Amino acid sequence: MKIYYLICYDIKDDFRLHKIFRYMKGKGVHLQYSVFHCYLNRQELLTIIREIKSIINEKEDDVRIYPLITNFETIVLGQGARIPEGLDFFFD
Repeated sequence: MKIYYLICYDIKDDFRLHKIFRYMKGKGVHLQYSVFHCYLNRQELLTIIREIKSIINEKEDDVRIYPLITNFETIVLGQGARIPEGLDFFFD
């Protein structure tokens, strides 16, 4: 079963930051500088966790993975990135 997640990170070192960004770019929708919206099954989530752990410095960096409920309303204020045109989300 796939679930939606927000994956957010604060990486102190530029090299690690760019490495995480390049990795995450193929895993979900890039919403903000360090925030991705992903639709993942359990195995995909575990793979992402394992890969991110291999890149970050756990004493300096912060990564949060938030599961999202399926019945939610998104509220966007200001000039933040929007979900790209033509991309539809379907919830069961």
